[in-house]
Amino acid sequence: MNDLFHLSAPWWHFVLRAVAMYVLVMVLVRVSGKRALGQSTPFDLVLLILIGNAVQNGINGGDNSLTGATIMAITLVALNYGVAWVTARNRPAEILVEGVPVVLARDGKLFKSVLLRELISKADFHEAMRINGVDSLDEVQLALLETNGSISVVTRDGRHSGNARM
Repeated sequence: MNDLFHLSAPWWHFVLRAVAMYVLVMVLVRVSGKRALGQSTPFDLVLLILIGNAVQNGINGGDNSLTGATIMAITLVALNYGVAWVTARNRPAEILVEGVPVVLARDGKLFKSVLLRELISKADFHEAMRINGVDSLDEVQLALLETNGSISVVTRDGRHSGNARM
């Protein structure tokens, strides 16, 4: 019973490991691009599970105690809260963590090089148009890949068509 609460290392090791893995995963998610964040495919779910499993030992260092798990969970929640607090109050930090919207189309012209860079197929873009209630590219005044991975469309008549999750 004592093993459930006995730490294999000092408490601050767990905090340091959690911080290091949190930063690493945040950087990897940020580098992977907006499209990866907005996806809901089985591949993305598998990737998320595998990343969680891959970083587990980096966080816990082999410690399986409840105390260690509690310290790591509190640290990760506190880090997440801290990042949200900072990004809500500091525009440069928000841009660094979340990025900025990317223009995919303007005035009826689709930017194919931007689609390629952002890993969005033409079919995905046209699906987002349909979801947004837009029938033709000629109707598009502005289409943005938002920081959350959704595509929002503003039509030439000023109608904002909402967000299509991609």
